[in-house]
Amino acid sequence: MEPMTASPSEPTVDVATLSFEQARDELVRVVAELEQGAPTLEHSLALWERGESLAARCEEWLLGAKRRLDAARGEVSTDARAEA
Repeated sequence: MEPMTASPSEPTVDVATLSFEQARDELVRVVAELEQGAPTLEHSLALWERGESLAARCEEWLLGAKRRLDAARGEVSTDARAEA
């Protein structure tokens, strides 16, 4: 089996470096391209794998944001109890 190569329409940017918004926007583009039908099975698989990576990156960002919110809420709760 031949290794998959990126097509001109596939970004080669490392997913780990993307912001939430960049990953989300690229994921939307990947899904749209998959829905239209890729020209080859190899291209479809490459798109699917990129989409999985992008979805995981978005989830990382969302979980990180949730942890930050939970921590901030914990600090607020602790401060409110200390003032009471």
